[in-house]
Amino acid sequence: MIKLLRVVLPALASALFAASTCSAQQPAPQPLTEMPYSPSLDLTSMDKTVDPCVNFYQYACGGWKKLNPIPADQATWDVYAKLANENQQFLWGILKQDAKATDRTPIQQKVGDYFQSCMNKAAINADGDKPIQAALARIDALNTRSELLAAIATLHHDAPGSYFFRSGTGQDAIDSSTIIVEVGAGGLGLPDRDYYLKTDPKSVKLREQYVAYIEQMLTLGGESAAQAHTDAASIMHIETELAKASLTRVQQRDPHNLYHMMEIADVQKLTPAINWADYFKQQGAPGLAKLNVSQPAFLKALQTELSTEDVAALRAYLRFHLLSGMASYLAESYEKAYYGFYSTTLRGVPQMPPRWKTCTRAIDRNLGEALGQEFVNRTFSKETKAKTELMTEQIEAEMKHEIENLDWMSPATKEEALRKLHAIRNKIGYPDKWRDYTALEVKPDDYAGNVLRAYRFNQAREWNKLGKPLDRDEWGMTPPTVNAYFDPQMNDINFPAGVLQPPLYDPKLDDAPNYGNTGATIGHELTHAFDDEGRQFDSKGNLRDWWTPEDAKGFEQRIGCVRTQYAGYVVVDDIHITSKLTSGEDVADLGGTLLAYMAWKKETAGMQLPSQDGFTPDQRFFVGMAQWACSNERPEDERLRAATDEHSPSFARINGVVSNLPEFQKAFACKVGQPMVHEPNCKVW
Repeated sequence: MIKLLRVVLPALASALFAASTCSAQQPAPQPLTEMPYSPSLDLTSMDKTVDPCVNFYQYACGGWKKLNPIPADQATWDVYAKLANENQQFLWGILKQDAKATDRTPIQQKVGDYFQSCMNKAAINADGDKPIQAALARIDALNTRSELLAAIATLHHDAPGSYFFRSGTGQDAIDSSTIIVEVGAGGLGLPDRDYYLKTDPKSVKLREQYVAYIEQMLTLGGESAAQAHTDAASIMHIETELAKASLTRVQQRDPHNLYHMMEIADVQKLTPAINWADYFKQQGAPGLAKLNVSQPAFLKALQTELSTEDVAALRAYLRFHLLSGMASYLAESYEKAYYGFYSTTLRGVPQMPPRWKTCTRAIDRNLGEALGQEFVNRTFSKETKAKTELMTEQIEAEMKHEIENLDWMSPATKEEALRKLHAIRNKIGYPDKWRDYTALEVKPDDYAGNVLRAYRFNQAREWNKLGKPLDRDEWGMTPPTVNAYFDPQMNDINFPAGVLQPPLYDPKLDDAPNYGNTGATIGHELTHAFDDEGRQFDSKGNLRDWWTPEDAKGFEQRIGCVRTQYAGYVVVDDIHITSKLTSGEDVADLGGTLLAYMAWKKETAGMQLPSQDGFTPDQRFFVGMAQWACSNERPEDERLRAATDEHSPSFARINGVVSNLPEFQKAFACKVGQPMVHEPNCKVW
């Protein structure tokens, strides 16, 4: 349920989680000893030859797009990616120090040794696939269906990979204070179910390339070419059947579609092939009585596959997903094969990232709050925390004013909306209590072992939440992350320290661009509490309908205006935005910008604000708001995001917003009939 400002596909996270270096022709990057400074309102990023009333995104970002070509190892290059790159270079400097230091804290020992083990490519290559040979041998020894089905639980517990379905713990949608077990759809190697089902030429070719990748991975793992060819076809058949039974991403936007509490005995009847009591005992949940099955139809299809497919095909499926899940942590031949498909083929990225970046990402992913402490201590001042907390409170005050004065919402629904607004917690910078990694063993000469131990440590941590009070102080992002989110079940806003750095937030700059950029982002996350998903959760984070039927209808009418507008935007080729997928983010962009504008106006009321660099204060607000989204993207990545991303492309996130804001149109003297004046004007919040 977490709502992200920017999102990276989980299936690709190990290869693509963060930004990268510049092209090979430029000087090699070096670790940073301090974070660089750059002004938020970047005049060189603008293209003043463009009329802001015709294409404001190009006006604000045209110069940036020319000056910032996509690096060879990136699918997308944008302002967020550049800041993430700087954060990573800074973390790199920290990790190099921690790896070499002799007098280290326990935290410095863990992150330093993890980094040292990851950077030792010679040792990793010498090991080949030795770290998983025992697991592969166990799979190869599964001769009966019952043995194979029992092995699924072991693989879920022991090793990264996508093995038929997903399981884990999470908050109960009806009672958010309770942690429950959840079982959901999974088991796919392609990014989305539709990749298996679409019949256009590009999709057909991509499936052929995926099958070739499966063959390549199986061959690396020791199969003959002929056997790998046969097994790849079987694996593709299994995944296609699972995909057919999976909900679409649009269907998953309705939380009611994902909530089906069932007794474990009923789950056993639904999928008798799996001994669920034994499965959950092995994960760390013995005696489980009830759980949420997010997609019952998927479990029915899973039962068919597990009970009717040849054991040899199911065994090949497990072998492949273990190899693919661990490929990034094994010898270079595996790593290159994985990257070649998931980055080059899927996203058009021609070059792998430098090793220091791969290792920095791995540590941020697996020991994120340990590394995060090192980052926060050096980059995030008390003054920045206080200023952003104040800005958040101001924007929430404007949301209160908006709700109170809505002409389409009844008093009863307003009362509930205000109750929810007042209950939202603002989490800024870093957790109040840091995660304890004492039990995680990290060795300086065992990279794959560190990866597996970290995986099991994090798995155990999640399963150990059962039966314990909900930790509302927990974060879903690490402190260096350049991103932000609203969690509807926690009912909180989360802004890591990493996203509160220049050029996104610059304490040395005037308020106009800061409110336009960071303020609009705060407003964006706040508005998620009341988007098409978030509005279905109450002040306690419980899934409950607190709307009158008339108010719900009024909301749908207003969000329908936004959906119609964004459905007209073309992403790439002839692919339009799937606005039923993106509407939550689109509404958040629109509402968040308006809330930030109103908060900025109130903060500066009565002040005589001067023009700067030829721009009025209002113009500076909107240029600052637009320049967070400056980006370049490869066509392959645009196609992938069009199918999987809940966010609209950057140009639509800017032009779609400002074209609905009279405040923008007044600031730039836009006239009716120009593209940046949308008719009818869409407004939800």
